[in-house]
Amino acid sequence: MPLYKAPLRDMQFVLHEMLNTEETYQQFLNDQNELSRELINQYLQAGADFCENELAPINQNGDQQGCLFDHGKVTTPKGFKEAYQKYTALGFTSLTADPEYGGQGLPTLLRIAISEMLCGANWAWAMYPGLSHGAMRTIEHHGTEQQKQIYLSKLISGIWTGTMCLTESHAGSDLGLIRTKAEPNADGSYAITGEKIFISAGEHDLAENIIHIVLARLPQAPAGTKGISLFIVPKFNVDDSGNLQDRNKVVCSAIEHKMGIHGNATCVLNFDGAKGFLIGSENRGLNCMFTFMNTARIGTAVQGLAASEISFQGALNYAKERLAMRALTGAKYPEKNADPIIVHPAVRSMLMTQKAFSEGGRALAYFLAQHVDIVENTHNPEQKIHSDELLAFLTPIAKAFLTESGNESAKHGVQIFGGHGFIVEHGMEQIARDARISTLYEGTTEIQSLDLLARKVLKSEGKLLNNMIDLIDQFIATHQSNPALVTYITTLTELKQQWLSITQHISVQAQQNPEEIGAASVDYLYFSSYVVFAYLWARMAQVAEQKLNDGTQEEKFYRAKLATAQFFFEKLLHRTKSHAASIQSGAKAVMQLDPDDFAF
Repeated sequence: MPLYKAPLRDMQFVLHEMLNTEETYQQFLNDQNELSRELINQYLQAGADFCENELAPINQNGDQQGCLFDHGKVTTPKGFKEAYQKYTALGFTSLTADPEYGGQGLPTLLRIAISEMLCGANWAWAMYPGLSHGAMRTIEHHGTEQQKQIYLSKLISGIWTGTMCLTESHAGSDLGLIRTKAEPNADGSYAITGEKIFISAGEHDLAENIIHIVLARLPQAPAGTKGISLFIVPKFNVDDSGNLQDRNKVVCSAIEHKMGIHGNATCVLNFDGAKGFLIGSENRGLNCMFTFMNTARIGTAVQGLAASEISFQGALNYAKERLAMRALTGAKYPEKNADPIIVHPAVRSMLMTQKAFSEGGRALAYFLAQHVDIVENTHNPEQKIHSDELLAFLTPIAKAFLTESGNESAKHGVQIFGGHGFIVEHGMEQIARDARISTLYEGTTEIQSLDLLARKVLKSEGKLLNNMIDLIDQFIATHQSNPALVTYITTLTELKQQWLSITQHISVQAQQNPEEIGAASVDYLYFSSYVVFAYLWARMAQVAEQKLNDGTQEEKFYRAKLATAQFFFEKLLHRTKSHAASIQSGAKAVMQLDPDDFAF
């Protein structure tokens, strides 16, 4: 298994040099003025130590051992419980939570950076505290004061964990079809009855209680998504002081046998009149749940980033050591029997693709997290609206593209190992198996694509897209006289115009045939993603150029950053052309067969 090493230098590059976190937060986040570079680095180092020394060593065993299910009880793999206890003792569960309930009040950006390390070191383990964070945010944003007093402090401390319970076997991603019922009880609580599937961390032995956030329907509720309410359903009932009482009527009836993330229990949960408590307003559950879902989608994007990073690390180390054939231009290591495979252009191309996706994904994930913090903390209403709209536009791009590129990176990792990548002992195949789920849960790539094109772009009449275009225009205007950036500026200018043109084309075609939106959506998301990455890579290149011009002791680091930016622009960005061509071809080739005409 690749030995995970936290990429601290590149994380610091994005946080301190590209995003200027300390200065930015002093400007916009009045409650975060004490956030310093030194404090950020201290937390990053603590996270790196924990991930490298506690999580990474139990990753492969967690995959091979998996979770044990026995009559409703789930035992996590060896070492998982001990690692969780150390994690809570270090205070990481309380990092971004409200200080009024025991949190540290630190920004989401720092949590996202630490989450990247957790996922890179041990994806399956990281999902246990990851799900808790979403439950905390939902209760913080929508719970009553009594609910906050009862549940938040225990969730924040890590004594309890949380889940999100959406999916039912017949419904999948169409939440309007859910059947789970909520019947009012005389004491103001509700009896929750139904079955939920694919519930990550739905049952385990890491914490004394699990707080389920559950979607269900009240009697006489409207059909579809307008009739969904949200409920807090604890594994163990608790009194008003948060003390554990009797076992609630929610039981794990099975855990799924999965392709990957074996160390995380993916549960079937049966609610048989379980006691639950309404959170938010009646029939407004989906609106409340989106607090949880958007958090989860950014978290899933980080998982895709982590897959790119750990696969790159494993492949890079192997490519430097594995000997095979000679370089085409002659032996590079004549003292050896053959050259390391890193000398071969085909291997180099795969490694550079992984590097470009990893570092570009980090920039996008951290950029998003910074705007989450601005939305939640700024006192500038215009800045809040701007950041909120950017998040709405970029979240489906980040969730879909970072997970898809994570899967591509994982594939390259296996490929670089060759036959050794296909066997278990090196751990590369585990990365590929674990990464595969990321394009599926929290809304598939195809659902994210429809969300981006239909809701975020067309429904807003291009307003949300134009916010991103404005950022690109600002970068172009600021740096167009810099000769070192001329390639980036020229390409961004062309891509920006093409992006607007493609969007207009789809809008016109969809007026005649709405199927054009669905046919174009995935290619549109990919096109958009590559343009967003181009903007971020241009920004990183500008920073690297400036550092080199100013004089630096880290010349190799900044030259590598420039080389990766060049690789992205010259070797990956051309993929936009195929996506644009597919969009232009329209829906006819996709839709011309009737369902009965598909051959088996």
